Amino acid sequence: MKNNIKVERAKQNITQAVLAKRAEVSRQTINAMEAGKYVPSTVLALKLAEIFKVEVSELFQLEASDWK
Repeated sequence: MKNNIKVERAKQNITQAVLAKRAEVSRQTINAMEAGKYVPSTVLALKLAEIFKVEVSELFQLEASDWK
């Protein structure tokens, strides 16, 4: 799964630590998601979308390999 978390953070000029605090997760979780090493729960994906004021589909996109 591809995500635009880093792009949205840059738009709002916030650090991983600030985003982590707002989403109530660790900074390492944010880092892992941005690196594509962690797929968030539905609840976390919805929280992030709300924090960034975007649709979930603007933050996360399926890739061809996700259909296998």
